[in-house]
Amino acid sequence: MKKKLIIGLFSLTILAGISTVNAQEAKVNPTYRVTAQKVNDLVHTKLDVSFDYAKRYLYGKEWVTLKPHFYATDTLTLDAKGMDIKTVAMVGAKANIPLKFTYDNEKLFIQLNKKYVKDEKYTVYIAYTAKPNELVIKGSAAITDAKGLYFVNPDGTEKNKPTQIWTQGETEASSAWFPTIDKPNQKTTSEISMTVLSKYTTLSNGKLTSQKANANGTRTDTWIMELPHSPYLFMMAVGDFKITKELWKGKEVSYYLEPKYAAYAKAIFGKTPKMLDFFSQVTGVQYPWNKYSQIVVRDYVSGAMENTTATLHGESVQATDRELLDGSGESTIAHELFHQWFGDYVTAESWSNITVNESFAAFSEIIWKQHDVNKDAGDRTRYEKLNTYLNSTQKGQSPILVRFNYNDKEDVFDNISYPKGAVILYALKNQMGDDAFFKSLNRYLTANAFKNGEAQQLRLAFEEVTGKDWSQYFNQWYYAGGHPILDVKYDYKDGNATIDVKQIQDASVQTFTLPLKVTIHAGGQKIAKDILINNREQSFSFPVSAKPDLIDFDTDKILVGEVKDNKTLENFIYQYNNAPSFANRIKAVEFAVSKNKEASGQQFLLTALKDQDDAIRAAAAKGFNLKDDAVKAMVGSTLANMAKQDKVSNVRAVALARLAMSGDKTYLPIAQEALKDRSYKVIGAAVQSINMLEPTSLPGVVARLDEDTKAHIPSQLAQVYAALGNDEYNDFYLNIINHADINKLAQVVGGYATYLAKNTNPKITQAGLQAIISNMDRTKLTQYYGKQFATVFTGSEQAKLKAAESAATGTVKDDLIKQAAYFKAAADDLAKK
Repeated sequence: MKKKLIIGLFSLTILAGISTVNAQEAKVNPTYRVTAQKVNDLVHTKLDVSFDYAKRYLYGKEWVTLKPHFYATDTLTLDAKGMDIKTVAMVGAKANIPLKFTYDNEKLFIQLNKKYVKDEKYTVYIAYTAKPNELVIKGSAAITDAKGLYFVNPDGTEKNKPTQIWTQGETEASSAWFPTIDKPNQKTTSEISMTVLSKYTTLSNGKLTSQKANANGTRTDTWIMELPHSPYLFMMAVGDFKITKELWKGKEVSYYLEPKYAAYAKAIFGKTPKMLDFFSQVTGVQYPWNKYSQIVVRDYVSGAMENTTATLHGESVQATDRELLDGSGESTIAHELFHQWFGDYVTAESWSNITVNESFAAFSEIIWKQHDVNKDAGDRTRYEKLNTYLNSTQKGQSPILVRFNYNDKEDVFDNISYPKGAVILYALKNQMGDDAFFKSLNRYLTANAFKNGEAQQLRLAFEEVTGKDWSQYFNQWYYAGGHPILDVKYDYKDGNATIDVKQIQDASVQTFTLPLKVTIHAGGQKIAKDILINNREQSFSFPVSAKPDLIDFDTDKILVGEVKDNKTLENFIYQYNNAPSFANRIKAVEFAVSKNKEASGQQFLLTALKDQDDAIRAAAAKGFNLKDDAVKAMVGSTLANMAKQDKVSNVRAVALARLAMSGDKTYLPIAQEALKDRSYKVIGAAVQSINMLEPTSLPGVVARLDEDTKAHIPSQLAQVYAALGNDEYNDFYLNIINHADINKLAQVVGGYATYLAKNTNPKITQAGLQAIISNMDRTKLTQYYGKQFATVFTGSEQAKLKAAESAATGTVKDDLIKQAAYFKAAADDLAKK
């Protein structure tokens, strides 16, 4: 699963610094989460389902074949959430035999007709009704809902939204639409028949084996999955989709999109066959399934899901050619595809080991980018993942990677299991070498094919291939938490370069053993050295011919941790030019930005504006303060050209913003011209720039934007309208907030909170705060950001009261007091949740 990251989507700074995972706040649950015990094993699951759109029900018939795992048993327990159970019977040779059962709305307890022994198969028939909309189940930051089966616009009442049905099984939500043993260490083949209106298309796991037209205007599609997979990977999707098909080595590769996006199928998913080639090659395991489909649905509760042979994507990946100018879903596409090996072919045997699925999928994004573009692009992806993890921690503290003491299984879908796990794998690959690493992956996959695995089996595969014990590495990174923070000091004295290293992470965090490479640049030479850090304080000294221009610490940039050092601006500039890894270049630029008042720093940033990487160009552009006339004279024309001509929309947008921050109206024509750009991101930046340079013209500018453009820049409009605070803009926020999915809500909700603080109408304040809270509840944002919004609302309450103190008596004062009361009530409400 590619989780949905909320951090970074909020439109204003009121939520700055809040991450999806507050790892340092995690408390260890004393309950040890063991792998689910196997009493019975799933063998085959046959489903025959139809749908009641009005009631949001699924009517199901199931024939589930099982066998005792080892010990003889005369009972069967199935997970079945919130269902009406109509019939439970043993399938006999001549007739079904009714079985006694009890049901507690979560589990179905069945008394079998006799005691069955190991390897003796039996089939139970169950008739049931699934009622997912009547379930009350908590999701997580990664998966915001867990009712398993979703009806989208089933009554057709929402304009511009298609009618769809889709499922989401991870973690244990498949049992909300069919009875099963809903644990990842179960594997079963499957046959799913769906009866749907003839106008709709269906998708499920495996191969479409038959389509039968029915007399009542419906059609029954049957999908068969001949290879075993876990129940959480079962999927169905129903709706109006147009299919684009390709062939890869004789296997169907297909893309299911809403008809209006079908023309862009190859632009969105076109690299999939090349990914199949690459991942088959690096794992040494040819793509193991009979087809690979990808489908995009509305209102999805996460980022994407790696259902076996049929990945389901949220609508953010569905894009026109214009939308693709501002970014694609390529990393998500790679992530979910690699899961077909790590997650589907071999499945983590418990949620405690979910990182064995997710870290590899996140790791695949790095190696794919490196393969498809170049090493620099892969290094950028790896750098971003490392910082995603680090930004969710404090003092080097974080939970362990393999967690047997989580509070809830949903908790493990976080920045530990995903990005931290990915960079740990990359560091391991660096230590053992690519050949040994990928041969070890092949050993793990082939030894556990169509079965389950865990981190210890992964370790054993590495040891079998390399002949080396990797226990210390796994104990440090998989079974202990946190990361090192290294305070590094460089010195030169008496012909020796010295590196002093202190591990300054919190005292509660382990002392790390870190084999690293350093490269000393001195006297025109590069001297490579291996060092081993394994104490809290250490010193390393090396003879050199001259004072080093640079000591490139952790040359390969594989450290899963932080480095604080005493490099000078001169060192960083040398580093950028002579040790130009992505991490070294971006860190040099970031340091120069902090020293941007120095002439040498400004000159260096001017050079960095030409970097091959757009993230570095954008970072360098942010280092210039164009309110300084000398700086403007030096870089203004360069930034103006970037705003007009840079090939990447994000850089054009950043350059526009820097120009606007100068307050110089001579840049206004550039912003006005940018309104014609094809990139929505650039148009949004242009709107903000005009708001800064000539705010009186903004209403006319916005009025001239077409509705399509306005729909694509909600975050920017939310900021602009928030600064104005006029009553007329309230409907803009409400139209989005009351109907938006979590992505769009996240883009405007911060701006709306600021707008309400600026607005002076108590009625708008009251209704707006209620809308924020109810829709945060609807999208599950409250449980993660309720406290932060409560703090914001308290600040607004105090500001209104302070304004009331200095206001003259009368309506204005009364309105301010009313508004303060509404903000207080909203803060109190959130504080209780």
